[in-house]
Amino acid sequence: MKTNPFPSERQELRAALLSAVDSIADIVVEQRDASEAERTLAAPVVEALRASPLIRMKAPREAGGAEAHPADQMDVIEAMVRLDPAAAWSMMITAAAAGGALSWLPDDVVAEITDRSFPMMAGSLKPAGVAERTAGGWRVSGRWGWASGVQHADYIAVPVILADKSGVVRIVAPTSAITVHDTWHVLGMKGTGSVDFSLDGLFVPDRFASLTAEPVRGGQLYRLGYGYLVNEHGAFAYALARVAISLVRDLAVSKMRGYGVGASLADRAVVQRAIGEGELRISATRLLMIDVIERLFDSARETEAPVTLQAEARAAAVLCTDEAIAVTTNLFRYAGGGAVMLANPLQRILRDLFTAQSHLVVSDSAYENLGRLRLGLTSTAPLS
Repeated sequence: MKTNPFPSERQELRAALLSAVDSIADIVVEQRDASEAERTLAAPVVEALRASPLIRMKAPREAGGAEAHPADQMDVIEAMVRLDPAAAWSMMITAAAAGGALSWLPDDVVAEITDRSFPMMAGSLKPAGVAERTAGGWRVSGRWGWASGVQHADYIAVPVILADKSGVVRIVAPTSAITVHDTWHVLGMKGTGSVDFSLDGLFVPDRFASLTAEPVRGGQLYRLGYGYLVNEHGAFAYALARVAISLVRDLAVSKMRGYGVGASLADRAVVQRAIGEGELRISATRLLMIDVIERLFDSARETEAPVTLQAEARAAAVLCTDEAIAVTTNLFRYAGGGAVMLANPLQRILRDLFTAQSHLVVSDSAYENLGRLRLGLTSTAPLS
């Protein structure tokens, strides 16, 4: 196994990852509009991410990854959101897909796919398609959606429904085997290139597949259940709202509203309240997300995190998203006519938030699942 390049101490690792964000900041910002126009991450940003340690953020240390604490991952995601939300989303998706797959793939496969460089991965959470058992592996066909970054990924990692519908098998396959469908014509998150892709009768060897996806390497991070993902979505949402607050705060000082002489936005009590209350609401959701993620991570020292904590963490990510949309929508009302112009970053933030909230991870069913658990009506909380 190769020597791991990351610091082992938590604060040093966090600093190294944040420094990596700074090192590619100019490229990310410069290409932000190009990614939006191309409806997928611009090539220079892809190459910058590929060469950076950021896509290793969630991978096991034994596989050359950072295996960063999930609360520290949130800080890295927020730093990237400030540069370009599409780049932040693409980074966190490929890091999560690779990290998850590299936790359960056998040693020989890990060595094979990380031999020359660390792989960029894409995929989907939702089981789809059909996997039929065959000698030495599986024959897989189907179509998956919301595959952010698949157009520049090296591999896909997806759950496939077994032919007898008794469960799913998780597979990893090279993107050279997929067909990409140009479906990403959307309101927001345009630069993520979250198109559909399909497989048609692909043979997947057993060593690239698992019925359990039980981790064989790595520590607590891979015992979080679906809590492995929720920190990303919570951080992404509140980070966007914090950028929106900053934009409107700066605008309020200089912008005049009304005909004739007008008045400064900053002098209006309703704007003062929107900014003050908005900051507190987003800070509260951020602190909630950090608190539940720290508790979730600590609970997974020996065994998989309890379902109740997984459900609480997911519901917290939904609350982050709901509050981010509410606060940003309110601020948008006071930003004036300029905010609706396509060149204005505030309208893009709003579009991105409304698109991100459509993701399965932040479905409001998370509130219902948590409520049922708290009421003792169930002992499960599926990702639905």
